[in-house]
Amino acid sequence: MSGLAERVVAAMAAKGRTCATAESCTGGGVGSAITSVAGSSAVFNGGVISYANSAKVDVLGVLPESLAKVGAVSPEVASQMAAGAKRLLKVDFAVSLTGIAGPGGGSAEKPVGLVWFGLASPDGVAVESRVFPGDRAAVRAAAVEHALKLLLAAVEH
Repeated sequence: MSGLAERVVAAMAAKGRTCATAESCTGGGVGSAITSVAGSSAVFNGGVISYANSAKVDVLGVLPESLAKVGAVSPEVASQMAAGAKRLLKVDFAVSLTGIAGPGGGSAEKPVGLVWFGLASPDGVAVESRVFPGDRAAVRAAAVEHALKLLLAAVEH
């Protein structure tokens, strides 16, 4: 995964772009991967680990109504998290992740392994979801990798 993070940092630097993260289920894993790369300080402004819903609301500006209506693991919340991180950290790109890493907490509608991603860019905010197999560590690792791929694709666009 370090190779992927290196590619993100190199691409951001080459284009003079900046990025940030808003993470829930990954607990800072995306930010950790990016900051493990030498020179990342030129492109990474920071990240918010908004594990609790109160942090999503108070720090990132997620609407309490969204949490009440659709829950934290939803496209609406992923979108608002990404937009909040982009605004708060004043970057070109912000990726967000909110999901159910397990082993518990899943349901028929929202199974363990479901992660919603938000990507805020100069073009707006896009969202997508994935359901990753495996245990908690595998879900979190796959989510970090996918978030890095989203950032890379966005900056190379």
